[in-house]
Amino acid sequence: MRIAQVAPLWESVPPKLYGGTERVVSYLTEELVRLGHDVTLFASGDSTTAARLEAICSHALRLNEGIFNRDAPMTMLMEQALGKSGNFDVIHSHLDFLGFPLGRRNPIPMVTTFHGRLDLPELQPVFREYAEMPMVSISNAQRKPVSWTNWQATIYHGLPKDLYSMHPNSGGYLAFLGRISPEKRPDHAIEIAKRVGIPLKIAAKVDPADQKYFQAEIEPLLSHPLIEFVGEITDAEKNEFLGNAMALICPYDWPEPFGLVLIEALACGTPVLAYRRGSIPEIIDNGETGFVCEGLDEMTAAVQGIAGIDRRRCRDAFDQRFSVERMAQDYLRVYEQLALGSAGERETEAASFTSWPTFSSNA
Repeated sequence: MRIAQVAPLWESVPPKLYGGTERVVSYLTEELVRLGHDVTLFASGDSTTAARLEAICSHALRLNEGIFNRDAPMTMLMEQALGKSGNFDVIHSHLDFLGFPLGRRNPIPMVTTFHGRLDLPELQPVFREYAEMPMVSISNAQRKPVSWTNWQATIYHGLPKDLYSMHPNSGGYLAFLGRISPEKRPDHAIEIAKRVGIPLKIAAKVDPADQKYFQAEIEPLLSHPLIEFVGEITDAEKNEFLGNAMALICPYDWPEPFGLVLIEALACGTPVLAYRRGSIPEIIDNGETGFVCEGLDEMTAAVQGIAGIDRRRCRDAFDQRFSVERMAQDYLRVYEQLALGSAGERETEAASFTSWPTFSSNA
């Protein structure tokens, strides 16, 4: 198939540091190329891919220093990727609803994967206006606030099986990985570590929007001898960081749409402790690959059960459910359905046109 993958421009594909959406786009794109499909990736110029790269700007926007208008390259991205009838069978947008206006007017079928939360009230008018647009959710929980829209499938994220290695033994510390923000509750992770007396390593980025929260609420907690703040880490560093941990701590206090870090931990054989929020119960098998907890006290108690989790079982769950091969096949089924539907519509329109009655000039 001829497939366009349209990535946000905030991070490169794959990202140099943090960037869940761009990381998934990269895994999917490379697997589709490996399977023999003709893939064009619309992304920043510092992206690396085996697909045909259409570079919209020279560097990803988040780490690009200097004063400039970030809306300008985003506008060009949407026009170049979504506003033109290119030589594609399907366009796969990862721009959330931003691509809807142009996608609605493009004769090429477009499907949008949503990577964020959908429960915000201001989103309701958008989804009602564009209710016909084909969409993919990354968990069943994610789609519930707008369950009435045109969902094509729920497709869980997947990773290359050789990206992370199985670690049969832990290094005696708890891990927190991702970003520092109120909804991720790093303060709860720190409190749990202090309660159980086990070291906690925090590898996370701090966005400018969360800088005040970090300085006021989290930075004062980092002086405790059990807490080590590592900062942002690369994919190569994740393997050892996650693999050597006793467990990944995810005390998220928001409707988590998926949580890529959860399956990264499972790929390393590392169990996950998480609150029952959003997609968490869909990803973690309670008592088998970790513990799904109701709150701080229950998660603190669950730390004692980590030793009873079979790390090989965690890796097996990853292999069975969260590989990039499975993710790519799931998306290909959606692409094929949309392409066939679009072809059928064109045939119907052509048949309707050719069946118009002819009129004699003598009538």
